[in-house]
Amino acid sequence: MVVGLKTRHADGSAGDANYGLIGTGYTRYRQPDPHIASLIAKGLGDARTVLNVGAGAGSYEPLDRQVTAVEPSESMRAQRPAHLPVALDAVAERLPFADGSFDASMATFTVHQWSDLNVGLAEMRRVTRGPVLILSCDPLALDRFWLHAYAPEAIAVEAGRYPPIAAIAAALGGRTETLQVPIPLDCTDGFGEAYYGRPERLLDPGARQANSAWSFVDPAVGERFVAELTRDLDSGICASSRSSTAR
Repeated sequence: MVVGLKTRHADGSAGDANYGLIGTGYTRYRQPDPHIASLIAKGLGDARTVLNVGAGAGSYEPLDRQVTAVEPSESMRAQRPAHLPVALDAVAERLPFADGSFDASMATFTVHQWSDLNVGLAEMRRVTRGPVLILSCDPLALDRFWLHAYAPEAIAVEAGRYPPIAAIAAALGGRTETLQVPIPLDCTDGFGEAYYGRPERLLDPGARQANSAWSFVDPAVGERFVAELTRDLDSGICASSRSSTAR
């Protein structure tokens, strides 16, 4: 398994994935799911000022609070809707804010991109007076997803990129709480596991492109995946019944 180096790409992407190449059309597939959004809103409590680190195209940014967004990828900043604040070009490890600048901070599906998890989370703690909310994926649970039966290479990439939940909690320090986030069957956010009950959706090349793991595996893996899943769906085998997962 080969995972790209975590460096800044031409469009400013600071992680291992080059969103200048794979981020096109991202917002078509990665729309915030209202069920997940409600859990995020609850976790932010009564915070009025919120920092969103690794903000991407703005998924899950609350609309009823004052949000400051940080996103190093030019491609992702360009896809932010007009009703959201313009994102600042910065990285988690060097947040350009004074201590205690925000009531709360959040980072959704981004910590696996950071060059230094401990430094990035310490920076979030530094600039935040209240809760720091991290939405991530448990790498130890990824093999429960039916995709493991078809493209174990993609699952292995994800498992190698995502930091363990315990490591995130340890880096945050202080009092932490870990909650499992249920994934609705009709989840509107197109991360891979969102299609656990709709496997046919991942036959769409755009849906796979919106999940960076596919950019780290040989194209032949994707071709094999499409052929085998298409065969099973045509024959009536229910791939989604093989396993389930939750973030």
